[in-house]
Amino acid sequence: MLNSKTLRRYPWISPLLILLIIVVVYTWALRGIKVDFELLTSSWPYITDFVSRLFPPDTTVIDIAIKALIETVQMSLWGTTVGAILSLPIAVASASNVAPRWLQWLANLLQNAVRSVPSIILGLIFVAATGLGAPAGTLALAIYTIGYLAKFYQQAIEAVNAKSLESLQVMGASRFQIMQYGILPQVLPLGLGYTLWMFEYNIRAASVLGVVGAGGIGFQLKSYIDGFEYNKATTMMLVLLVVVTVIDTFSSKLRQRLDSM
Repeated sequence: MLNSKTLRRYPWISPLLILLIIVVVYTWALRGIKVDFELLTSSWPYITDFVSRLFPPDTTVIDIAIKALIETVQMSLWGTTVGAILSLPIAVASASNVAPRWLQWLANLLQNAVRSVPSIILGLIFVAATGLGAPAGTLALAIYTIGYLAKFYQQAIEAVNAKSLESLQVMGASRFQIMQYGILPQVLPLGLGYTLWMFEYNIRAASVLGVVGAGGIGFQLKSYIDGFEYNKATTMMLVLLVVVTVIDTFSSKLRQRLDSM
């Protein structure tokens, strides 16, 4: 066994051991996924053939793409908002500096349970409950959002300056007053930044949910691919790319403002 004296004498041993562990772990992972490099090399003609069928884009469906995209944004907006509202009490209940241990355990268990369910499965559940269309996708996004925003909010609450909370406790502030005056002002900018990021992500996730019939641009995209209308599918993807880029640019600037508050 290596002791601290040996490590101080030979400081290069620790980085070497870490490197060896990383190599072993990645080698193990590569063997597990059984990558066939020969097959990958020989499959390039099929890849280029498929990509070539995507161009040129068919602009005759641009109106359908815009309509489907608006529905996707609407789904993401409502799904993110509902998910954010429901995430807040769960985050408070799971924060180690606010809630009792038994409540933390239950809230963290709920977070982990939600995050362990893929968005596609949530989409299938709500399609079975409400039928095909945007309502199923919106509900799936709302539940999916809870799993992530609750964790982000929890981390923001736990990162609050402990001294400010202690000062309020010494002054006799109640739990509600500590939340209102000690935690909320520090958490709000970071929480809004996380919520904006989740809204961006949900637009992409909504396009994936369309694969199971949960509305939005993903539903149209899958329909065109299933019908081998690849040029129309390309139009859908390009419209989605433009909107996601615009929203990403806008929300990045807004997050920078929030961080500077």
